[in-house]
Amino acid sequence: MSDIREMMKDKKRIVVKIGSSSLQHSETGDLDYTKLDVLVRELCNLRNQGKDVVLVTSGAISVGKKALSFQDAGEDNPIAVKQAYAAVGQARLMMTYQKIFAEYNQVAAQILMTKNTIVDNLNRYNAQNTFAELFKLGVIPVVNENDTVATYEIEIGDNDTLSAIVASLVKADLLILLSDIDGLYTDDPRKNPNASYIDVVNELTDELMEMGKASTGSDSGTGGMNTKLQAAKIAGSMGVDMVIANSRDIKVIHRILAGQKIGTLFTANVNEGFDLPLYVQQMHGH
Repeated sequence: MSDIREMMKDKKRIVVKIGSSSLQHSETGDLDYTKLDVLVRELCNLRNQGKDVVLVTSGAISVGKKALSFQDAGEDNPIAVKQAYAAVGQARLMMTYQKIFAEYNQVAAQILMTKNTIVDNLNRYNAQNTFAELFKLGVIPVVNENDTVATYEIEIGDNDTLSAIVASLVKADLLILLSDIDGLYTDDPRKNPNASYIDVVNELTDELMEMGKASTGSDSGTGGMNTKLQAAKIAGSMGVDMVIANSRDIKVIHRILAGQKIGTLFTANVNEGFDLPLYVQQMHGH
């Protein structure tokens, strides 16, 4: 079992996903700069080891909401309101990231995606080329869903799924989902004290997938364990190992890559018949 963890040291291309609830102070909803700083430092350090790194980040809508001090532009069109928040928040969030990345002499780039980025062959090809070029230039791509234009039809809907799609697209070796839970349990540990922790998942059974449908914790995030298991299915089918770990301590990133037993590890089972664009096309947002 520990051999699988040892192999983490050899991972060369890593996608890290962090959710909005992990980036904010729960009391105010404002950005947690300490956490952001540690996150960026961890990513820059991986980059300094010669690894390719991608960050998939949430938080644009909540940052925009705070910036506009929750002004409501009218409830008759909630999608437009959300998109206005995103338009303000995306720029602010990126500006914050750019500042911190610059402190560690690292260049970051922004990539905003929708379902069409994956489903459309030319878009997908172009996105892959862009990522490849950024890796060559030593840049860290910061990816988010393009909430400003994405509506129900073209939204991916949650960043767990988005990060698995990105990991597949760039042929990553490892996807790390930082969340508000320690990993996968046999049941929701917040409700069931007898829930037992699962260290390694070698096969995503129907039973496991069903288990995920039951629970979600935070208010600011979309998707609970269900979206994380969907992400594991996409990543695993495309040959990417995945770890779910707790974002309480962002420094788990380098510990995971040092081979420590942290979080639940989902080992990849390549599915030759898995068609990523088709799968994404058939997905529905929330």
